[in-house]
Amino acid sequence: MNKILFGLLFLLAGFNGNSQNTKSDSLLTVLKSELARENFYDQGKEKRIKLLRFQLLRTDSTNFNAQFDLYSKIFEEYHSFKFDSAFLYIKRMIDISEKFQKKDHLIRSEMTLGSTLLNSGFYKEAFDVIGEIDTGRLSQALKTDYLFLRARLNAGIAEYDNDAYFSRNYYKQSEDDFKNAESVTPANDFEKTINLAFLADSVKHKKLTPDFFYDVIIRRRLPEHGIAMVATRISYAYTGQDRVRFLALAAINDIRSSTKETLAIFLLGQELFKLDKINDAYIFMQEASRNAKFYGARNRAVQIESMLPLIAGKMLDEKQHEKDKLLIGFLTFLIVAVILFFLLVIYRRQILRIKANELIIKEKNNELESVNGKLWESSKIKEELIGLFFKTCSSYIETLDKIKHKTLHNIKLGKYKDVNLFLNNVHIEEEKGNLYNMLDTVFLTMFPNFITSFNALLKKEDQIWPKSGETLNATLRIFALMRLGINEHEAIAKILDYSVSTVYTYKMRIKSRALVPANDFEQKIMEIKFIDSNHH
Repeated sequence: MNKILFGLLFLLAGFNGNSQNTKSDSLLTVLKSELARENFYDQGKEKRIKLLRFQLLRTDSTNFNAQFDLYSKIFEEYHSFKFDSAFLYIKRMIDISEKFQKKDHLIRSEMTLGSTLLNSGFYKEAFDVIGEIDTGRLSQALKTDYLFLRARLNAGIAEYDNDAYFSRNYYKQSEDDFKNAESVTPANDFEKTINLAFLADSVKHKKLTPDFFYDVIIRRRLPEHGIAMVATRISYAYTGQDRVRFLALAAINDIRSSTKETLAIFLLGQELFKLDKINDAYIFMQEASRNAKFYGARNRAVQIESMLPLIAGKMLDEKQHEKDKLLIGFLTFLIVAVILFFLLVIYRRQILRIKANELIIKEKNNELESVNGKLWESSKIKEELIGLFFKTCSSYIETLDKIKHKTLHNIKLGKYKDVNLFLNNVHIEEEKGNLYNMLDTVFLTMFPNFITSFNALLKKEDQIWPKSGETLNATLRIFALMRLGINEHEAIAKILDYSVSTVYTYKMRIKSRALVPANDFEQKIMEIKFIDSNHH
């Protein structure tokens, strides 16, 4: 159960962190959009100043209230916009207060001058100005403003010095002045609510979240410069994304109010640098630098100039790292591409080799099939010839046996004339003719297309066809024996009872008349198809 609860809390914490990131990122997006419209807001301020200065020219120089009021309005426009012009008009406010002997206006104007000098980093001059103020005759409200100004001045010079010994004393004096100001004029309800952000987490109510204080600022409907000041103050109570959120809100409203003497965007750049968001940090720190130069804030310019090289260096390192990653990625891709190329080459060679081997195998298979066909054909021819041989031998043995018995019988009876007559009736040539006819019949059974195929190799006028009643003639019989595989002239001559020269003459005569080359004629004879009559 405890593990489940721990897991749920972990998930909720992760969700909350992502939510804060989303909120701060959204405000950063708005801030970048407002930076693009900065000139629009500045032009609006310039128009308002121009209109006030025109009204000042038409004001009666003897009318203190009208003049002081316009000087104050012009000063307020320049107060956070441009130090030189703000300084000019606060001096005029002091001068006119002295001229008309307006003591309260003079004291407030001198305090405003001290604040203006503080904003631009003139700490000594600011101390000199407030040092000349007679605090014993200040009203309670002016006393509070005086103490707040001195507290800010001590805090500012402590931050500027950034020294372990002297800064500690300035911070101590600043803290004492803030406490004294609180005792003189207690904080109102809104200020008390804002101060709750700085309570320790151990005593802070759970509802006092960053979202709570963000909503408090928005619901208060403060002017844009007021929102920026309050949001900047609350940002000191947080770190990380929560602080980025409040500083982004402050920076947005500084832009909208054309505030150039701004701390928010500088602090935002610092915080983003800590969070390793270098690109955004560099953008906002450059904006802070432009603002400081435009306003004339020497102290802020020094702080920014000390930070910018660090951010720029880190950004260059990141860009170099990105370049290195791209280079490594490119080299990796190139190596992989080269390896793949060689693999493809090897694969292609293997495929070509396999195809070549397949062709060889196919050729060998075809050769084997051809050999097997010839062996089968030869086997069938041999079967037919052996059958013919045994049939013929059996017939002649039977005939010889009859002749033998009849001759012996006639000899025993003394009928010698009958024996001579009987033997004279045995016709050898007729028996040869019967043998050749039997041979022709068996051959044409195996090669029924032989005569047609044979004559296809000759011109029409040279073709040889058997006469009526013949199966094969002498010429056809010679080439028929060759088709059966009997190639020796002597063997053919003995079978057909011809001389060797006669067989040779027949062959040469036919080859000389053939349509194909003489050397190919016998091969064409061997290609005449054997047909298995039993199979068909």
